[in-house]
Parts: sequence; C-alpha cells; structure tokens
Amino acid sequence: MTTATAGARPASPLRRGLAVLAAHWDDAPAAERVCHVVGVVLVAAGVFHLGVFAVLGGPWEGPVSWRKPATFGVSFGLTLITIAWVTSYVRLRPRPRAVLLGVFAADCAAEVGGITLQAWRHVPSHFNRETTVDGLVSTMLAAGGVILVAVLVVFSVQALRGDPGLPASMRLALRAGFLTLLVGLASGAAMIARGMTLVAAGRSELAYQAGGFLKPVHGVSLHGVLVLPALAWLLGRTRWDEPRRTQVVALAAAGYGFAIGGALLLSLAR
Repeated sequence: MTTATAGARPASPLRRGLAVLAAHWDDAPAAERVCHVVGVVLVAAGVFHLGVFAVLGGPWEGPVSWRKPATFGVSFGLTLITIAWVTSYVRLRPRPRAVLLGVFAADCAAEVGGITLQAWRHVPSHFNRETTVDGLVSTMLAAGGVILVAVLVVFSVQALRGDPGLPASMRLALRAGFLTLLVGLASGAAMIARGMTLVAAGRSELAYQAGGFLKPVHGVSLHGVLVLPALAWLLGRTRWDEPRRTQVVALAAAGYGFAIGGALLLSLAR
C-alpha cells in the first residue's frame, strides 16, 4: 500500500478544481445551492439565445434584438452565482442571508424572464408602454430593478464593514468588488431614469436610443465582485505570504478601477 501510494500521480488541476467545487456544494446551505442552480439555468438560457441569434439572425443592437435575452441571461446568471458565493464571506446571519438570496434569485429569474418574453414577442422590453402587456412587463422590470438594488446594497454595506476573521487580501477584494458593483448599480439606475424620463416626455424612440448610454461602464463594473474575490481565493492557494497577496489584489483592484474609468469615458463619448 505504501509503495502504491508513493507512486501515485498527483491529481490534475482539473480534478483538484472539481474536488473543491464538490466540497463547496456539499457544505453550501440550501439557499446558496438554489442560487447556483438558477444561475446556471439563466446562463444556459443566455447561451441558447445566442444560438437563436445565430440561426434566425436579425440586428444585434437596438431595442428589439436577440442580444438582450442572451446578454441578460448570461450576466444575471453569473451575477447570481457570484453573489451566492461571495456573500458566504460576508458577516450575515444564516436566515437573513437565505431570505435575501431567495429574493435575489427570484428577481433575477423574473428579470430575465420578462426580457426573454418580450424578445419572443418582438417588442422592446424596457421603456415600452404601447400595450397593457408591454406596460406590465416594463413596470415589472423597473420594480425588479429596485428590488435588486436594495438587496445588493444590503450585501454591499455588510461587505464594506469587513470580517476581521478573513485574510486581508479577501477583505480587500470583497470591498473593492462590491464597490465596483455599486458603480454598476448606479449606472443601471441612471440609464433607467433617463429612459423613463424620455418616455414620460413622449419621446419613446429617443429613450430606446439614448437610454443605454452607460452600457459599457455598466457591463464592466458589475463583474468586479466576481473577478477580485476569485483572484483573492486563487492567491490563497499559493505559497505567497499574505502581504504579497494583498498587494496583488490591490494592484488588480486599481487596474479594475482604471478599466471602469475607461468604460465611463467610452460611454460618455458615444
């Protein structure tokens, strides 16, 4: 037995990664598992609509496009999976966290569902009040956005407070990641506010054209909450000491900040 063990090959990186994921799944609370499952379904729905676009064609840009269910499905799915994971590092009691995650998962599914419904009806999903159904969907999406912001702000406040029991690199990654998320939420709220203002003024066509003026910064900033904590997690599995890991995370956070600034300049220059 000793000889066989000594001669055994070390597990491949893929197998080690799968083992880590399996262990995380086994230890995760039920609410977190549900979020991961719903997130995977949303990502799959987004990828499916990329296939629909490839087969059926049509415009990629504009208010009526297969781009919307594709990109929103992938983005919402990744965000849901990310939030379920990173909030396991945030100091929250299990029950309030489970409730917030449940609300967040249901809201993500409703947002993607409403956008997908309108794509298959070949009508705009946002700022659209042409019919009763369109108005109901538009109102649902706007209300869902408010709920999403409220839940994510609660998580962000707790993350910014920090957990002294976490390594400094992970604390920094969580704080920086949730700060980028807040930028993403603010840019999304600004786009909705501008679009709804134009709709209220009777300028629906302009709302479709100008309502998404912050899309580049919105898209970049939303996923810092995944990239930076994932980097800290990976660094935690190296032989580097904690000060060096924290320095790398700080440099990555600064780089991500520059990326958001560049996306903002691009958004304003369009």
